[in-house]
Amino acid sequence: MPHKHKSKSWAALKQAGNECFKTGQYGDATNLYSRAIKELEKSGKKNTEDLAILYSNRAASYLKDGNCAECVKDCDTSLELSPFNMKSLLRRAAAYEALERYRHAYIDYKTALQIDCNIASAHDGTNRMTKALTEADGPSWREKLPPIPTVPLSMREKFHQQAAGNAMQPPAAPQHNGIKQTGRPAPSDKDVKKALALKEEGNSLVKKGEHKKAIEKYSQSLKHNPNEVTTYTNRALCYLSVKQFRDAVRDCTEALRMDGSNVKALYRRAQAHMALQDVGACVDDLNNLLQVEPKNTAALKLLQEAQQKK
Repeated sequence: MPHKHKSKSWAALKQAGNECFKTGQYGDATNLYSRAIKELEKSGKKNTEDLAILYSNRAASYLKDGNCAECVKDCDTSLELSPFNMKSLLRRAAAYEALERYRHAYIDYKTALQIDCNIASAHDGTNRMTKALTEADGPSWREKLPPIPTVPLSMREKFHQQAAGNAMQPPAAPQHNGIKQTGRPAPSDKDVKKALALKEEGNSLVKKGEHKKAIEKYSQSLKHNPNEVTTYTNRALCYLSVKQFRDAVRDCTEALRMDGSNVKALYRRAQAHMALQDVGACVDDLNNLLQVEPKNTAALKLLQEAQQKK
């Protein structure tokens, strides 16, 4: 019967690619994503969002394999299909950095920060690029930069709604961000905006070192939008700073309920467990984190400390 030889659907190929990627088989993941791209393009469905994710996923495999030029190409395609796609911006920035194309990397890191100003890797990248460009071009290095694109407000709001697992978004969005639907009613646009404004106020207070005041702002923000993962991880960071470790654990657990592979939530919960002398729970969180990011230096360092305490 001929239908037995039916080629795998692009979704099944993507899933298989994701599994290979998780276990570090980046070459196999690249091949599976390539087949998924072919299948999806062949199906004739103009599925730009899904196609953008496939290119972005393949870019991640190339990046892990050190094939930075191909990573940049795939991110370019992904960003044409889905402008200001956060993952593609960060992957392209990392590839540009590895290729020593520091100006381009700086632009991508800065663009990502326009969409979400809480991304630690983009802050770190911006700082590294600033240093590298100052060394290369001297104090007037900014004059040699290409223009930084302005991210439209609608894009920023869309990203924050997706990150909140907003039920009004198309189903691809929550899955794309690794965010599970929370089962809570989706907040109104007005509430999302209010929550975002309060969260920004909290972020400003954190920069000034005013963690207790920031906790209040984040708590108010969560009343308007309880589905925003980064507000929980930000508040957890503040709880760690003021030594309220059980509260930090609770916030990270809530964030992980929505996004099971959230690196910040896993790392901050591990820090809180360590402070509470729960070394076993700390080690579990760090091992889960290292499955997502095997080379995370902060996690590797904390794991070493935890294992010495065992």
